Amino acid sequence: MMLSEYEWQAIELSLKVASLAVIGSLPLGILIAWILVRCDFPGKSLLDSIIHLPLVLPPVVVGYLLLIVMGRRGAIGEWLYDWFGFSFSFSWRGAALASAVVAFPLMVRAIRLALEAVDSRLEQAAHTLGASPWRVFFTITLPLSLPGVIVGVVLAFARSLGEFGATITFVSNIPGETRTIPLAMYTLIETPGAETAAARLCAIAIVLSLIALMASEWLARWGRKRMGG
Repeated sequence: MMLSEYEWQAIELSLKVASLAVIGSLPLGILIAWILVRCDFPGKSLLDSIIHLPLVLPPVVVGYLLLIVMGRRGAIGEWLYDWFGFSFSFSWRGAALASAVVAFPLMVRAIRLALEAVDSRLEQAAHTLGASPWRVFFTITLPLSLPGVIVGVVLAFARSLGEFGATITFVSNIPGETRTIPLAMYTLIETPGAETAAARLCAIAIVLSLIALMASEWLARWGRKRMGG
């Protein structure tokens, strides 16, 4: 199966955007999951709801909110552009941001479940022996929850690969810049005589998603065995 330059461009951009979306959001995902599991404070339920909001909002709404907040003339985007010359609008950076926002709840949920499975008595014992909170986290909490972190990364990566609505609303459909696999398929479907190329990209998207989901399932089973479940 020979792929055209157009198709390779969409595949490479999708992998780049999904990878950066996951890498950029992972530290925050771990922090938020830890806060939701280990901390009690007023507004915790509200924070939890806000984190999971992209799961239930239409992706177009997410893209619109990103546009009015992070766009060139958005509440934060205008400040970034005026002070640093940096903009998310109409660029692959904006596509990565949109993918990260949409996939973030899946990542947090997987990491949260893993953290909840960690026996807090182990952490308390380490504190009793004089370990600092940072040392406890990096030597006990994080290693024990690592399988869940990996599952969260894989699920977020798979979701990022399939992101369409928020991306096209926030950064449009620009060849070589924001046209990922879903956007490339959308363009090909609307192009007469491009059905074969659209079918190829569809098959590639299915294969990539299946690999990610199978990897997630395998890692989940491995994590349960590691935790003695």
